[in-house]
Amino acid sequence: MTPDTGAPSGTPQLQRRFGMLQATALNMTTMIGIGPFITIPALMSALNGPHSMLGWMVALLITIPDSMIWSELGAALPGSGGTYHYLREAFGRQTMGRCMAFLFIWQFILSGPLEIASGCIGFTQYLAYLWPALAQPEYRLTAQLIAAGVALLVVVLLYRRITAIGKLTVGLWVGSLLTVGAIIISGALNFDAQRAFDFPQPIQFSLGFLMGLGTATRVGIYDFLGYYDVCYIGDEVKNPGRAIPRSILWSLLVVAACYVAINLSLIGVVPWREFVPAKDPPAAVGSMFMERLYGSKVAAVFTVMVLWTAVGSVFALMLGYSRIPYAAAQNGDFFRVFARVHPTKNFPHVSLLVMGVVSMVCSFLPLLTVIDALLMTRILVQFIGQIGAVVLLRRRAPNLERPYRIWLYPLPCLVALAGWLFAFGTADRKLIFFGTGTLLVGVMIFLIWSRLTRRWPFAGQGAVTTP
Repeated sequence: MTPDTGAPSGTPQLQRRFGMLQATALNMTTMIGIGPFITIPALMSALNGPHSMLGWMVALLITIPDSMIWSELGAALPGSGGTYHYLREAFGRQTMGRCMAFLFIWQFILSGPLEIASGCIGFTQYLAYLWPALAQPEYRLTAQLIAAGVALLVVVLLYRRITAIGKLTVGLWVGSLLTVGAIIISGALNFDAQRAFDFPQPIQFSLGFLMGLGTATRVGIYDFLGYYDVCYIGDEVKNPGRAIPRSILWSLLVVAACYVAINLSLIGVVPWREFVPAKDPPAAVGSMFMERLYGSKVAAVFTVMVLWTAVGSVFALMLGYSRIPYAAAQNGDFFRVFARVHPTKNFPHVSLLVMGVVSMVCSFLPLLTVIDALLMTRILVQFIGQIGAVVLLRRRAPNLERPYRIWLYPLPCLVALAGWLFAFGTADRKLIFFGTGTLLVGVMIFLIWSRLTRRWPFAGQGAVTTP
């Protein structure tokens, strides 16, 4: 079961130049990003105080087994495109796999640029600490243009060979680690347990509590997103059967520990009541933290470090996501122009440029809207769909080489499924409608397209029914 690239012989091909270090750096840079620095107000608002940290625990219970699913699929089917590739192979290249792959690309066109844009928007929120006028309503357009400019800058940085990108990735990763280290060390030295664990009231289990826990869980999941980013560039990873699973699992465990330390550090210095309820745009809690401890000058230096981290996150996201339309186009499931590889630098330049432009447009949306929308468009097709892909491949392709196999299978699949359904079902009704509505529209477009091109399920006896 191998990918059919559809690329003519002699055309430029992707090169396997990403090693274990670069793969781990890519995942961690995506995960750390600016997420914990901009989402802590929303997290603490979900259950009105430190209780909201339970959402992080639930998010870990979902993402750890989900990381095992990504690891098995990524090691067994190391192709560019990640989820697109897995769904297509597991459900059947010419049958249901076409539909699942199409639906993933359909939702990805919405969710991918939204996730990239969240980092760009977060960049402007911390820039407002250095330039306070950006937080004023009359400068809103200026802030939006700056966010779009971050996406443009990243496109320029990515417009080069993968070998140079690997070095840039490690450099951005180091900057992210320094930022996180500054928070954790400063927080440990100045931690006030009474301030951090200032619970307003005991936990009372009720429907309202579950809904709040669901909100906190989605915020936690958003912060963890990216532990699988290396899967999107599977064709460019050296020794993928070993590098992909290890980079995924190590990235998630290390960053999860960092995130807990970051959040405890922040609320152990800055009282959570000062930024709850959350506003849009959210408060620059990280800069407030440093100012409280060391004064405005040190806080300004730290803010620059956060801005560096934001750019690193956007860089890693756009690198991985630009490969998805490319992979689909190579296999004839998306517009052929996206399959073009730069003739001298060997990277999918058309896909990169389109992702950059759409991300720039999404940068004009409110941050909280972006976060909610991107999660609700991913859960059904991508995360739940991949659980089905693992099960189908185990049954249909038992002899497929699997350098990594899910521990205690199928228990992690069941845990992940329950978690994703909880995250989806506890969302606001408008968000649930948005998630299911975009999926249904995608199904209708797929059926119309298949009807016009006389492909499955309208191909009659010529349809292929097995992978």
